This record gives sequence, C-alpha cells and structure tokens, in this order.
Amino acid sequence: MTRAPSGHRPFYTLDISRILTRASARVPTGIDRVELEYARYLRQHAPDHLEFAAVHPLGRFAVLPYDRASAFIEAISTVWNNGADDGGQAARLGRALLHGVLFPRPVRSTARHAHTGGRNIYLLMSHHHLTRPELVAAAIRRRNGLFVPMIHDLIPLEFPEYSREREYARHLRRIQTVVQYSDAVLVPSQATGQSLLPYFERAQRNVPIWPVPLGVHLCATSETPMLSGDEADTAARRSHPYFVCLGTIEARKNHLLLLNLWRRLVDIHGKAAPHLIIVGKRGWENEQVIDMLERAPALKGMVEEHNSLPDTTVVTLLRGARALLFPSFSEGFGLPLAEALALGTPVLCSDIPVFHEIGRNCATYLDPLDGPAWVRAIETMSGLTTHTDPPLPPVHLAKDQILAWPQSVARALDHIRTLS
Repeated sequence: MTRAPSGHRPFYTLDISRILTRASARVPTGIDRVELEYARYLRQHAPDHLEFAAVHPLGRFAVLPYDRASAFIEAISTVWNNGADDGGQAARLGRALLHGVLFPRPVRSTARHAHTGGRNIYLLMSHHHLTRPELVAAAIRRRNGLFVPMIHDLIPLEFPEYSREREYARHLRRIQTVVQYSDAVLVPSQATGQSLLPYFERAQRNVPIWPVPLGVHLCATSETPMLSGDEADTAARRSHPYFVCLGTIEARKNHLLLLNLWRRLVDIHGKAAPHLIIVGKRGWENEQVIDMLERAPALKGMVEEHNSLPDTTVVTLLRGARALLFPSFSEGFGLPLAEALALGTPVLCSDIPVFHEIGRNCATYLDPLDGPAWVRAIETMSGLTTHTDPPLPPVHLAKDQILAWPQSVARALDHIRTLS
C-alpha cells in the first residue's frame, strides 16, 4: 500500500448497526463500547468527513440522517457511561433510526463527501452482518469505497466448545467475508492478528492486519466518579477485603473455578474469607455457575452478583478491590485487565498470550486450571496466610501500555490514512 496524497482526508462511512440494535440495553458489552467510541471520536474530530450507516435486521443498508444519528450517540453515551435514566430516549431514537433504514429519506452527506477529495472508507467495528456478504458488498459499491472491519477474536473457530453450536459456521462465514472484501483489518491484539493471518494466506491475499489495543474508557481514570444513591450503596467503602471478576458469565470466562475455590476459602477461613463480587450479565450454558450462585449455602453473603452496573460504579469497585480476577481460557483482548491496570488495581489472570501482551510485567499470571495456585494468591492478598510466594508485581505501566479511547481510535485512523 502507498500513502494517500497529503491533504486528501478519507471520508468515513461508520456502520453503527450494533449499537442501534442495543439501544435499550442499560450497560454495554465490550463490542458495543468499541463501536460507540469510534462513533464518538469521529463525530468530534471529523464531522465533515463522516456519515453514519446501518443495516436493518430485515436486510436493508442505508445512510442515516446525520443529526439524528448524532443525537442517538449522545443519548446512548449518557446511559452507558453514567447509568443515567434517560426515560427511554436512547431506545426511542434507536428504534426511529432503524425504522428509517427501511424507509430512508435523502441525506446531506453526499455534498460533504464530494468536497473531501479522499477515498471513502467503510468502517465496521462490530461483527454485525458479516454473515451477510451481499450487504457488505453493497455498502462498499455505494461509494466505490475501501472496507476496513475489526475482527475482535476467532474464539468460535479456535475454541468451538465455548460457543453455541451454530457459531462455528457463522464465524467462519464472517471471516470469509472479511478475507474476500477487506482492504485492511483492525484487530485488538497481536494474538488475534496471528490467529487471523492464516485465513488470508490460504486465500493468497496480502492485506494489512493492524493490531490496535482497545481503549480504556475515560471514566476509568477519573479520580472522583459521580455516583447516584443506589450506585453509592453498591460501591460503598467496604471494610472487608474483596475481589472483583468482571465479564459475561459464560463457560469461557471460567467463573466455575472461582466459585469452587471460594467455597474452599470459606471452608478454611469462615467469615474471614474475602468477598467475591461478580459483575456481568448472564451468558449461555452457565447452568452450574448459576446454580452455585443461587443455591450454594457456603457462598451466601460471600459472593455477590451484579448484572447491570454502570461504568462509574464498576470503576469504584475496581479501585477498592484487592485485585481483579480474570481466569478466562481465551480472549480476543481483555478490557477488564486493561481497565484494572489503568486504575492501579492488581490483577490475577490466566497465563495466556493475549494477557501477557496487555499486562506485560504488571500482572500475575496463573494457569486457569490450577485452583491451589489461585487460592494461595488470593489468601496472600487477603492477609490470610504466611505463604512465602513472591509478592505481586507493582503496577508501573510503560508509556502507551494502556490507551485511552481517543488514543486507540487515533492510532487506528493513522493506519487507515495510509490506504490509497
């Protein structure tokens, strides 16, 4: 690839299908956050070189009215960032925009695009409708653009046992669409890029794959996040030591390990055992975990589950935790790890390549199946043992080890501007 001529800024078509379909959600998933932060950054820094687009579930692609899409982004940001009750405004705006995809009106972005002089870039930051290659092709043809998607992980292909049965075929279709149509690909980690590369090699396509670490939301660096009364109760100062596990409750996240070892900690230490706070929505095939959360007598009062905490509350909980616990078997990136390190919170996490990539020498890495090692580390951090294990490494981050979202998006756009 050669660098685009100076002075010719790209014109971006950012697909926000994912967050439109999630407009009624009270808290975002990791992928929701990615799409939202790209929308927020481009809206602030390139409004005259930007249009928003979406695909309706019935299969129609359309450009969205810019002002209405911008209002939706502002509304959903308020809900997801602060947990604010907006009276359903974000959901109403999202539904109206999706309805407009089926019955589109002329929009004014064409005039803006005509004066940029740069190439059109179609950005798809979620995996939304990658199983529909005809829709991707139509979006590209519309302005003879270049297609730059983000692939977050290849977990359904590498670890199909942790995904729904149909996800192997669906994710393979997504990757095939990307291999066929993309002009470059963003990935959140080098580990994900290495997993993706063989698919391009087999297709004999030489396409740039750019690892760009995901950003940490700015409220994670706020010294005094503002909390409502209910949030303050949830995140109140706790005199008893506690640990936090953050992420969707599903088999891949390995919550079962934590619950079993917490029962062991209670057996050994009784009420002196630390508390465990699990933050995340309930996923799929987690029956045994849910049974333990709801019915295990030893865990009552020792383990808490919260399914819809806003970012501000999560930040406060992480600040006060002895450590973040992250025993996943596989991840495409691992935002909770980056968020905890940004706050200076110690991390106990799985010994997997992507976590080393993020945490470097600032986290403690443990085999996700080695329960006794996790117990020893938790006991040590809770002051419950005289184990002679080495102390946890201090959190001294290297420059640019953890990026804020504006840094992450800016780095991605620097790569994209090299396309011609």
